[in-house]
Amino acid sequence: MYITIDERDRRPLYRQVADEIKGLIAAGELLEGSSLPPVRQVATDLGVNLNTIATAYRVLQREGFIKIKHGSGAVVASRVPGQKADEQVQTQLRAALTDLVLSGLSRAQVNALVNEVIDGLVKER
Repeated sequence: MYITIDERDRRPLYRQVADEIKGLIAAGELLEGSSLPPVRQVATDLGVNLNTIATAYRVLQREGFIKIKHGSGAVVASRVPGQKADEQVQTQLRAALTDLVLSGLSRAQVNALVNEVIDGLVKER
């Protein structure tokens, strides 16, 4: 499992880690039933506090992406956790797009960036 964190990113480190893992699940690089590395190992690999990774794993568990079994570690629960409410998804998308527009990107640049991210996440079947 390869994840990175960006010190310049305004998101908390635990959120970056959780989002990176969700991206790997969405891209099909972490399949249902796959084991995640132990919290201690990820913390050491990334050079962050153990509690940061533990928090990221708890967030992923709460969101339904992983199952944590004490003593056996964490495994990917599903590529698609329970259906999120359309309203919540729209709110998150609006916030992300607002940030892109406020950063000075044109409509064409936003569209290109969104398409690039989607292409990386959704593999044609």
